[in-house]
Amino acid sequence: MTPPTHIAELLAAGADDRTALSAPDRPDLSYRGLRRHLRATVAALNERGIGRGDRVAIVLPNGPEMASAFVAIAAGATTAPLNPAYTQPEFAFYLKDLGASALVLAKGDDSPARAAAAELGVPVMEIRARRDGSAGVFSFVGEPGNAAPARGGLAGPDDVALVLHTSGTTSRPKIVPLLHRNICASADNIRQSLRLESTDRCLNVMPLFHIHGLMACVLATLHAGASVYCAPGFNALRIFGWLADADPTWYSAVPTMHQTILARAARNADVVERLRLRFIRSSSAALPSRVMLELEDLFAAPVVEAYAMTEAAHQMTCNPLPPAPRKPGTVGIAAGPEVSVMDAGGNHLDSGVEGEVVIRGPNVTPGYENNEAANRQAFAHGWFRTGDQGFRDDDGYLTITGRLKEIINRGGEKISPREVDEALMDHAAVQQVVTFAMPHPKLGEEVAAAVVLREGAEAGPGEIRQFAAGRLAGFKVPRRVVILDEIPKGPTGKLRRIGLAKQLGLGKEGE
Repeated sequence: MTPPTHIAELLAAGADDRTALSAPDRPDLSYRGLRRHLRATVAALNERGIGRGDRVAIVLPNGPEMASAFVAIAAGATTAPLNPAYTQPEFAFYLKDLGASALVLAKGDDSPARAAAAELGVPVMEIRARRDGSAGVFSFVGEPGNAAPARGGLAGPDDVALVLHTSGTTSRPKIVPLLHRNICASADNIRQSLRLESTDRCLNVMPLFHIHGLMACVLATLHAGASVYCAPGFNALRIFGWLADADPTWYSAVPTMHQTILARAARNADVVERLRLRFIRSSSAALPSRVMLELEDLFAAPVVEAYAMTEAAHQMTCNPLPPAPRKPGTVGIAAGPEVSVMDAGGNHLDSGVEGEVVIRGPNVTPGYENNEAANRQAFAHGWFRTGDQGFRDDDGYLTITGRLKEIINRGGEKISPREVDEALMDHAAVQQVVTFAMPHPKLGEEVAAAVVLREGAEAGPGEIRQFAAGRLAGFKVPRRVVILDEIPKGPTGKLRRIGLAKQLGLGKEGE
C-alpha cells in the first residue's frame, strides 16, 4: 500500500460499506458516509470563509463528533484541538497564540472557550449532531456568510493539518505544526507496526485533543480501512461495558488506564472471557513490566509498548507483535522514523552506550513555529533531539533511562512547570515559586510546588491550590504545595526542579 500524503487520500482505503466510526447507542457511520461528511464539512467551512491554512480550534467532548471533526476539518483547514477542561484564561492564551480563525463548539455548550473567543473576537461556529444520526455526522448551525476563503478546497501534502502545543520548562509552550504528509506518514507507520487490517476494530478511550488518540486510534485505524469505536473518554465504571459493546480487536491507552482495567477485571470476568483482542497497545508514559505481564495474562493477548511524542506525530518506536520478541522495560525497535542515540558532539553511539535519543523521518515536524531558538536547540546534525536519554541493545531495542527535559508526566498528561509557576505567581501573597515533579505510585509523577510568601503575607497550601484551580485545568493544579522560607538553590543560585521532591522528602510511599 502506497502511503497517502493527505487526509482525504488516507480515507480512500476504506470500502464504501464498511464501518468507519461507531459509538455507544448510535448507528454506525460507513466509509461512504464519512467521505461524504468530509466533503460537506469542507464545503461548509469554505462557505464561512475558512479554508486551507486557516486555524480552527476545536473544543468538543470525546466521542465520534470529535473524531470526525478532526478528520473532516483538517481535510480543508488546520485543526487545533484543545482540552475541554481548560479554564477561560487558558483558552484565551491558546486561541491567541494559535491565531485561531474560528472556534468549533457543540450547540449550546457553555464552555469557557466561548467567553475567551468573544474576548478575542474569534468567531464561534456551532455544530449540531442528531441523536439518531450516524456516529460522527454533524452540521453547522446557522447560515453561512458571504466571505470566501483565500484558498478553498481540499488540503495538500504540505498544508498544515494539525497544530498542538508542547511545553518546555524554560520557555512558553511551543507550537508544533504537523503537515498532512507528517501525520499520514505516522498513520502508515502505526498501521504497519500493528499490522492493522480492515477487519480490525479499535476501542478509543484516549482524549482526542492529544496526539496519541488522534494518530494511533483514529488516523491509523482509518488508514487501514478498519473501524473506530469512539467512547466518551475513559471511565473506570463503564470501560468493560464499552469493551463488550465494541468487541474490539485492540485498544491503546496510557499505563494508568491499563492499571484501572486490571483492578476491575475480576468483577467483569464474563466480559473478559468473551473478548477477542488481537493485541493491546500502551504509550505516552512508561509501562511497568508487571502491568504488561498482568495484562497479557488477563486477556491472553500480547501487549506492545510504544514510544512517542508530538513532534514526531506520535510513534517513534514500538515493541513488535509476535512472533518477534517483546522486551518488557524497553520501548521496542524503530517503528517508522530512523532512531539513533547520539552524544553531545553529534556522534552516533554503539549499542549499550547511553546518550540522547534522536530521530529523523517524514513523520517529524518541520520545526516549531516562530521559535528559531527552540529549533536550533532541537534539530542538530540533521536529526531531531527528543530530549530523552537512553540506549539500544544489540537487537535495536531502545530503553529510555531518563528525561533531559523537566516536563512533568502525570499519567501521560504533559505539564509545563513554568506554566504552573506563572499561574501561582499571580497570587498576591506569593513571592517565589518553583513547580516540580513529585513521584506518585499510580500516575508516575504528580505536580508539586514550593512557594515562598511575600514578607508579612499569609496564605496556606489549600488557599494557593484553590487559587490555581481557578486558572489551570484540574490536572495541572499542584497536589502538594509546600510553604518554605527559602527554596533550595544550586551552586550557581539557580532554582532546581530536578531532585527537589527528594530533597524536600515528597512523594514517598503513601503520598
